[in-house]
Amino acid sequence: MSKDRACEGSGVLATVKDIEARGLHHCETTALGVLLRHEGLDLSEPMLFGLGSGLSFIYWDSKAMAFPFLGGRVKPFELTKNLTARLGLTLLVEETTSARKAWENVAAPIDAGRPVALQLDSYHLDYFRSKVHFGGHVVAMYGYDEHDVHLVDTRQQGGAVRTSRASLAMARSERGPMTARNRSFTITLPEHPPRWQDQIVPAVRDCAGAFLSAPITNLGHRGIEKAAKQVPAWLRRTQNPQQDLPQAATLMEKAGTGGGLFRALYRDFLGECVQLIDDPGLRAGHKLYAEAATLWTDVATLITKAGESGDAGHLEQAAAILRDLSRIESDAMQVLRRL
Repeated sequence: MSKDRACEGSGVLATVKDIEARGLHHCETTALGVLLRHEGLDLSEPMLFGLGSGLSFIYWDSKAMAFPFLGGRVKPFELTKNLTARLGLTLLVEETTSARKAWENVAAPIDAGRPVALQLDSYHLDYFRSKVHFGGHVVAMYGYDEHDVHLVDTRQQGGAVRTSRASLAMARSERGPMTARNRSFTITLPEHPPRWQDQIVPAVRDCAGAFLSAPITNLGHRGIEKAAKQVPAWLRRTQNPQQDLPQAATLMEKAGTGGGLFRALYRDFLGECVQLIDDPGLRAGHKLYAEAATLWTDVATLITKAGESGDAGHLEQAAAILRDLSRIESDAMQVLRRL
């Protein structure tokens, strides 16, 4: 059989065999890694991120938000759709408003010996120490019993973890920004999948094209330029700068980004690419994103210092670096778009 069933307390445990609960930096690539390794395709996290054209930028603020948000990746689930389409994989997605059907949609694949990925709001998960609503979180599920479900989350959250079935149901049905209606999905490799190495250049070109031609000014390199204009006013934007500014910086560095607002992941992706493809454009892009990753960490450090000290000078320094970053990333993406 492709799954194990064994008594555990008073419940029956259903678990998919041979799951490697490898927690990575980012939630969606962690879940994708679990699903793809089970199908026999083992790619590094940077390669998953890059083949999914995952890099982006958004400056997000509204009157309804307590504080602005800087995002460094495409919207939740976009990376999965990009990756599976590019590699010719079968992506089966289920969504429902029914709690009963939502459970059936995840129990059935596990009963059939296949892990399943879920998009949910991490706020409700028992093992999350930071209780902040985030509806774009993704986990891989590989087992369940009468009371709990067995998940793979990021390294930061513990890798192999468990949460109650009740908390999972709340997390999956939560409504709000970036949430989905009990979304779950499985991935299947075709009998003769295309070579993933052949998809590197198209993935890089697509990511660069989207970054450079973003339709609104708070996205892509123009979004970074907008952030440079807005960040100096952040001390006046909040009544609690000692909390809000360091938290914004922590989200940039440690909230599943891999450091440098996902730029370290993309740097490492391009670093793997230049080992496989001898191209001066790839080498130039890799060098520029190595610089960008370091500078984004510098921005986060300055934002933290501004919040802790109340000194707006740190934000002015951060803004100057952001202006440089807008130029550096624009230059990098123009080179990469021409591959």
